[in-house]
Amino acid sequence: MAKSIAQDSLAARLRSNELYAARPLTGSSMESRFSERVVRGLLFICAALSILTTVGIVLILFVETIGFFERVSLWEFLTVTEWTPLFNNAKYGVLPLVAGTMWVAVIAIAVAIPIGLSAAIYLSMYAPRGVRNVIKPALEILAGIPTVVLGYFALTFISPEFVQRVFSDTRLFSALAAGITVGILIIPLISSLSEDALQAVPSGLRDGAYALGATKLEVSTRVMVPAAFSGIAASIILALSRAIGETMIVVLVAGGTPNWSADPRESMQAMTAYIVQISSGDVPRGGVEYQTLFAVGLTLFLITLALNVASYFIVKRFREVYE
Repeated sequence: MAKSIAQDSLAARLRSNELYAARPLTGSSMESRFSERVVRGLLFICAALSILTTVGIVLILFVETIGFFERVSLWEFLTVTEWTPLFNNAKYGVLPLVAGTMWVAVIAIAVAIPIGLSAAIYLSMYAPRGVRNVIKPALEILAGIPTVVLGYFALTFISPEFVQRVFSDTRLFSALAAGITVGILIIPLISSLSEDALQAVPSGLRDGAYALGATKLEVSTRVMVPAAFSGIAASIILALSRAIGETMIVVLVAGGTPNWSADPRESMQAMTAYIVQISSGDVPRGGVEYQTLFAVGLTLFLITLALNVASYFIVKRFREVYE
């Protein structure tokens, strides 16, 4: 009996679909379909423009970089520890620029991870609604402060009043001061994305842990953070990419000396700072000095691309799917 009723219902639905398909289109239906096609076409054009822009940037970087490596060997570029392309006895080893960039990024992450993750845990687990409504917008405002403002703040306060007093023999322009300032810049990025990841964890996990007698700290560190690890890891890698690509702070605070050194208290030059130096100078177009701009830019692009790919695989590997 039940099988007969199901078959009759299926036959009725099929007849209904056939009647609907055979029904002629009215004027409003045709206009609606035309509008959908126009919207779909516009969205496709926007997506294609973003892809073409990226492809164009990569092509320009590769073409100019190939011209650079026709004059300078790749081995020298990757192994020599001197970077003096504007001097008479030019050296083209990119390692000092990479070292300055990495020092700033590592110090920034060391500053931002504990503060940003702690802020995310507090907002998602401890903060009352009123406090959360104040702290969350404040973090977003911190993320919106222009980096040039943070750079001048570092020059007038962070470097002379904090870094040089706490860390002896630190220069006014140093990778340490730049890293701390960039760390302040990326705190909102880690805290906001990590807090969203923690909020996405099903409440049943939290309630189950409380039911077993766990404290709020144990629930936060042993249940919530591991469950949201993929999102937290992605936020950290994205923040690291942001720190590597930061420009104005490292231009103003890190210094302008390509320095292959293991001491972050010294003045260093990051890759982005060198790009600004060449872009704002009087280097003739087409020369090897001008082409170093694209070689360094491509190196920076490949580093950030590797971090983004690593972020994708980390999220894919550790993502928890709940039903």
